[in-house]
Amino acid sequence: MTTSGSIILNQLQISQKIRRIAYQIYETNSSEKEVVLAGIVGNGFIFAEKLMEVLQEISPLKVTICKVNIDKKNPLKPITTSLNVEDYKNKSLVLVDDVLSSGTTLIYGIKHFLDVPLKRFKTAVLVNRNHKKYPVKADFKGISLSTSIKEHIQVEFSAKEAIAYLA
Repeated sequence: MTTSGSIILNQLQISQKIRRIAYQIYETNSSEKEVVLAGIVGNGFIFAEKLMEVLQEISPLKVTICKVNIDKKNPLKPITTSLNVEDYKNKSLVLVDDVLSSGTTLIYGIKHFLDVPLKRFKTAVLVNRNHKKYPVKADFKGISLSTSIKEHIQVEFSAKEAIAYLA
């Protein structure tokens, strides 16, 4: 992995953030038998997979993973998921993405799940920026950063490494 900007989180730090968020999800859902991790396509889904690995290691929860397909360039297009509605109905669900920037992707993801009765609904992000266009927040976050509007946070996951940097 090559970066052209300042490193915000290295591999070790990302692993620590994933573990901490997994513990927070477990603590919030300790009375549940199952939790659904709905990862937004791309890095959000990869982040959800990594959270699932740790949750399965640290908790007795049944963890179901769901891919949420959102066109980030045009979030008004229909959103689809890899699970049927019945698979997450009346369950605890965590919507997962890598970076919360303007809140557009997360708010449209939330909107999709509002049509389904859920026991509990939370959001998780690795990096939370403070440039929200919508009133949306991350319930579980790895790190919060105040950046300029022109700066961009990039998260890269590979088979062996993960890194977050300012581009």
